[in-house]
Amino acid sequence: MDVGLAPPAQRTEPLVRFERVTRRFGGVTAVDALSLEVRASEFLALLGPSGCGKTTLLRLLAGFERSDEGRVLLDGEDITDMPPYRRPVNMMFQSYALFPHLRVAGNIAFGLKQQGLAREAIRARVEELLTLVRLEGFGARYPHQLSGGQRQRVALARSLARRPKVLLLDEPMAALDKKLRAETQLELTRLQKQLGTTFIIVTHDQEEAMTVADRIAVMDRGRLVQVAPPAEIYEAPATRWVAEFIGDVNLIEGTIDSVAGNLATVAPAGGAKLSIATESRPERGSKIFIAVRPEKLNLATAAPGEEAGNVIAGTVADVAYRGNVLIYRARTPSGLELRAAVANTRRRIAPEVQVGQPVWLRFAPEAGVLLAE
Repeated sequence: MDVGLAPPAQRTEPLVRFERVTRRFGGVTAVDALSLEVRASEFLALLGPSGCGKTTLLRLLAGFERSDEGRVLLDGEDITDMPPYRRPVNMMFQSYALFPHLRVAGNIAFGLKQQGLAREAIRARVEELLTLVRLEGFGARYPHQLSGGQRQRVALARSLARRPKVLLLDEPMAALDKKLRAETQLELTRLQKQLGTTFIIVTHDQEEAMTVADRIAVMDRGRLVQVAPPAEIYEAPATRWVAEFIGDVNLIEGTIDSVAGNLATVAPAGGAKLSIATESRPERGSKIFIAVRPEKLNLATAAPGEEAGNVIAGTVADVAYRGNVLIYRARTPSGLELRAAVANTRRRIAPEVQVGQPVWLRFAPEAGVLLAE
C-alpha cells in the first residue's frame, strides 16, 4: 500500500498551462484569452461569481470542451485536441455521479476494471483508497446507505483510483450542510497534501477557497482578475472589485493630497485627511479608494487623542450579533457608512454600544489599501 507516500519533488516548470485560451458559446465569451499556470502538487481554487467561466475552464482541461483559440498544455504536452479518455486527469462532479446499483467498492473499482487491472491489484487499490478517505468497512454498502459526506468521500476515492496527474473538483461540497462542509474542506486539504496530487477546485464560496487553496485564481467575465495566495488576495486585493468580492470591506472614496515616502495622505469627501501606507506613487489629485476590512477598525466610545492616527467619527446605525463577533454599522456626518467587527470576548446578552450612540472608528495606516479602480 502506498497511502503514506511522500509528495513528489518540487519542479520548476508548471504542470498545467493555459495559453491565451478562449471559449465562446454563440455570442457569449465564457473564457476570454486567458493564460494561467498551475504548479505540480498545488491546490488551486478557481473562484468567481456564477457565469464567470470557471467551470468552462475546468472542462477545457478535462477535454469536455474545446477551446476556440489558444492551447492547453499538461506536463509540457499540448492536449488541446486530445480526447478526454486519454488525458491523465479526472473530474469529481458536484452530483458525485455514483452508480446506485454498485456497492462502494464497486464504484471505486469501476475505472480500474475499465483499465484492465488484475482482480487482486484492484482489490488492493480499493482497500488503499477506503483507508485514505477513512471509509474502512464501508465497501459492501450501497450509496443510498451513506450520508452525504460519506458519498462525497466515495466519489473522491473513485476520482483518485487511477492516480490522475490532476484532479478537477467542480463545486464538490455544494450539497453538504455548513458544518459538514467545513469538516470536509479540512479533510480535502489533508488528502491533497498527503498524496501530492495537483487539485483544481471550482467554487463561488470565498471562505471555501480561502480554506483549501494554496493559491486562488479570481475570475470575472471570463478573465483572471488576480492570482495569489489567500492571504494576499484578502490583505492586498488588486482591484476594488476583488476587495468587494472577497469578504467584507469598507471603501472610502477620496483624492490623493500628497505622498511622502511610503505614506499617502488622502482627503475623503466631508472628512479629515487619512494617512495610508503605500508602495505605489499615486498622483496628487487623483481619485482613489481606501479599502479597510471591518476587523481592522477599532471602535471607541470616547474621542481618541490626536496621536491616535486615522479617526472617523460617526453614529451607530445598527448592530448585528453573529455570535463570535458584533458588526457595528456607523454613519458619518457626510453620509459614509462603515462597518466595524468587534470580537465577542465576553459573555453578554446586549451589546455595550447601542444604536444612536456616538462612536469613533480608528485604523492604522497599514490597515488600509489604496485602490485606483
